[in-house]
Amino acid sequence: MLAEVVHPAKGSRNLVELGMVDSIVVEPGKVCVTLAFPKRRDPLTEYLVGASRAAVIRNAPEGTEVEVKAIVKEEEAPRKKGLDLGMEELACVRHIIGIASGKGGVGKSTVAVNLAVALARLGYKTGLADADVYGPSVPLMTGTEEHIPEAEKLEDGKEVIYPVEKYGVKWMSIGYFAEKGQALIWRGPMACNALKQMILQVRWEDLDFLLVDMPPGTGDIHISLVNDIPMEGALIVTTPQPVALSDVEKGVNMFRNEHINRKVFGLVENMAWFTPEELPDNKYYIFGKDGGKEMARKYGIPLLGQIPLVQSIRECGDSGEPAALSTRPDGLAFLDLARSLAEAVDKQ
Repeated sequence: MLAEVVHPAKGSRNLVELGMVDSIVVEPGKVCVTLAFPKRRDPLTEYLVGASRAAVIRNAPEGTEVEVKAIVKEEEAPRKKGLDLGMEELACVRHIIGIASGKGGVGKSTVAVNLAVALARLGYKTGLADADVYGPSVPLMTGTEEHIPEAEKLEDGKEVIYPVEKYGVKWMSIGYFAEKGQALIWRGPMACNALKQMILQVRWEDLDFLLVDMPPGTGDIHISLVNDIPMEGALIVTTPQPVALSDVEKGVNMFRNEHINRKVFGLVENMAWFTPEELPDNKYYIFGKDGGKEMARKYGIPLLGQIPLVQSIRECGDSGEPAALSTRPDGLAFLDLARSLAEAVDKQ
């Protein structure tokens, strides 16, 4: 019965899935439920207590006395599983995948955000770290610009940051800590340290996938991220035109470099064709046709997805409602990409 009570801030997960039901005591004519909350304050405590009481009353015999109380309970340390990371806050993350591009302007962040939402729609526990430090766009694209992540100082003096949760995904971005419109003017080492802190100090908890939206190009920040974050591999985003070939080559060679040696799971061809909203079955290859296939063939990597160029993707990004939430062709394309990535990682 408590599986009926969904936590509004935890996507579609209910109290049972979240492990918040501490105990249920049933006595003649009385039911007592205890909900366990972590030591940080949950602003929805009163709502969840009331919703739980209503759920029990609906399912209990008429006249049953129902009591629901809330307690504070220390969270257990994360279970070590999946990758042998040796980093406490990443210990329960199974797969860390970088989303990269050889240059800017190819829609890398749009692909990263929508891929995260699509993975969550498929049932995977997903998080995204926005490591594009000079142009963080995740807050705008997810409609979370006004959110300020909670932080907590632990008994050992360390501080952990709690990610923002929306659309079933855990989000973290340097943009949450900057004033709107503020330019982040950081030299390389300062940017690297900020990004590592943003990823390694976040309480991600259990995740199947943690996507890292990397800055465009190849440079010191990329090398530092890959060396300091236990990233399994990367997905490279490109556009179809032949001029993009050299940029894809840079990205592939960076991850295949002997000092980095990370797997390239595949290529995503963004803006693969243009489809007008009023003619959904028409495809116009305004940037060329099959460019992504040729690039994937040349470098011996799979073409995991082709994303159409449609106006709704841009509109959804600007409005904070990712296109992957929809059942339109663009939304279905991101779901197909998510399935392909999950299959590629499973094969690994």
